[in-house]
Amino acid sequence: MYSDYKGRETYKALVGITPAGRVSFVSQLYYGSLSDREIVERSGLLNPRMFDDGDEIMADKGFNIRDLTDKIGVRLNLPIFLGSRDQFEANETVINQKIASNRIHVERFINKVKKFRLLDRTIPLSLHGSINQLWTVAALLTLFHYPIISA
Repeated sequence: MYSDYKGRETYKALVGITPAGRVSFVSQLYYGSLSDREIVERSGLLNPRMFDDGDEIMADKGFNIRDLTDKIGVRLNLPIFLGSRDQFEANETVINQKIASNRIHVERFINKVKKFRLLDRTIPLSLHGSINQLWTVAALLTLFHYPIISA
């Protein structure tokens, strides 16, 4: 739970955003020490009933979940790793730019949640049992905002 990077206990959540910029999935909060893969497995995101044929999930490089998405017939889009090479091929650069331009919508959603300032300070131990309710309320309140993508 303790994060050396942040210098305190932290939580993580999994967020899904539709191509139109609306929140489509919000997991509960998990201790910051859990891996991204474990959060995906616990969250219920990969319930096959949530997807149609041809659906895709876009994720960050660290999400080593291709085997999980393959099981339910969902394509996983990840940025391409540079590895030991000096630079990307031209088509790889285009793919990474497309993924990055879509990933910004998740960051915009997170910023909307942060604007409610429900979770911007140390949470007292007495509220630890209510932290998921606070997170869920803040996430749902974003549905009353203008979409993060204008059509």
